[in-house]
Amino acid sequence: MELALYLAMGAGAGVLAGLLGVGGGIVIVPLLLLVFPTLPWGGAQGASAAHLAHLALGTSLASIVFTSISSVRAHHLRGAVDWALVRRMAPGLLLGTLAGTVVASRLSTPALKAVFVAFSLYVGVQMLLNARPKASRELPGPAGLHAAGGAIGVFSSLVGIGGGSVAVPFMSWCSVPIHRAIATSAALGFPIALAGSAGYILNGLHAAQQGQVLPPFSLGYVYLPALLGLAGASVLTAPLGAKLAHALPVARLKQVFALLLLGLGLRMLWSLLA
Repeated sequence: MELALYLAMGAGAGVLAGLLGVGGGIVIVPLLLLVFPTLPWGGAQGASAAHLAHLALGTSLASIVFTSISSVRAHHLRGAVDWALVRRMAPGLLLGTLAGTVVASRLSTPALKAVFVAFSLYVGVQMLLNARPKASRELPGPAGLHAAGGAIGVFSSLVGIGGGSVAVPFMSWCSVPIHRAIATSAALGFPIALAGSAGYILNGLHAAQQGQVLPPFSLGYVYLPALLGLAGASVLTAPLGAKLAHALPVARLKQVFALLLLGLGLRMLWSLLA
């Protein structure tokens, strides 16, 4: 049953990564935070209960490594990825994401949950109202793109996403067409996920060396059984999402997804208050 849940999450995350450019992590993280407390090591008396959010974030980013490869390949075959922009933003993304994992490793699970709740509610409202920033400027120069990449990387690592929920609005604001922004965001998700998963692995290994107890079958803050199911399914479904992005009314689908996201955010908020 546990593996079936991870496979279902991965399938949905793969479609979302290709379809909406959101990386899937925005759904994976809250779902993992629902599943992990039901496992022996994650319950109220579990030895690893204090690290639930860190494990959810690290596992989400590790799964996006595989999802982004599959998704970006599908977008690349359609000629929709702006590789020049990816190359200019990648250094900032890598450094910012690594820095974000260091910050996250020093925050408690409730604090990380609160950050994610605020983010998911904000993105949900933004998607529901279709409140994209107006294309009012051009892309900045190298220094500006490095800074933007760094900010996107820090934030993405704190909420366990591939950066699409931040990168797509940024590119739309800079007059990048929406389908090109979604495709390029999928490519930007790879350096974010690579640096983020590496950072959570290293910080988790350091925590284990300091005497912190992590669950069996984990590599740092990456829970390998969940990664196996998430990655295995998402790699298969990400190309489908990329194909649908060029054929379906993405704006209407985003509104449906926004309702789901708001529901998950409110559910997490209730658990925090309780």
